[in-house]
Amino acid sequence: MLATNAVALKEWAVVDHYLGTGRQVVLIRKGGIHEQKGEFEVEHREFFLFPTYVHQKAEDLVPAARADFAAVAPAAPTDRTVTLRHYAVVEDVVKMTSIEPLRALADEHILSWPTVEGRFWYRNRPGLHVILVRAYRLSRPLTIPNHPAYDGCVSWVELDAALSTAGCVPAVEGAAFARRAAAVRRILAPAAA
Repeated sequence: MLATNAVALKEWAVVDHYLGTGRQVVLIRKGGIHEQKGEFEVEHREFFLFPTYVHQKAEDLVPAARADFAAVAPAAPTDRTVTLRHYAVVEDVVKMTSIEPLRALADEHILSWPTVEGRFWYRNRPGLHVILVRAYRLSRPLTIPNHPAYDGCVSWVELDAALSTAGCVPAVEGAAFARRAAAVRRILAPAAA
């Protein structure tokens, strides 16, 4: 893990919460409207999770996650700050061009099946990225200014300054994460070949 980093990945606040509590280990990404080349790219292998409150909706989540959404959504800051609580390290990335294997990943993320399907078929370009990440809780939350430069439908944010990762604690302990990662890799193996 890097000692400091100035990169953050924008992700729904409720997904950030699930990653930080160890209840989710994969990200499913298609890309923001303003992404270069119109598609998401895994440009960085480590990043802070930058919680966003725009576009997240309870109906896009599995029913079990909707109560947590109701608790997380009102926490949106109103003072042009953002609080970073989690850090992530990419363990694996697979671009999925077949939708069926995605059904088997349902236990490792909180998106509803219609949301996964919608992302897969978005803009009539089938496919999306499944990113296996190991999430870490920061030793203390870091509240930073949410500059206008961070706004917009983009995935990656270059922070004004590098922030420390010292004291990060894994959201899922070693052996448990290894088991879950192996299960995800078995599901994704045909697509990665």
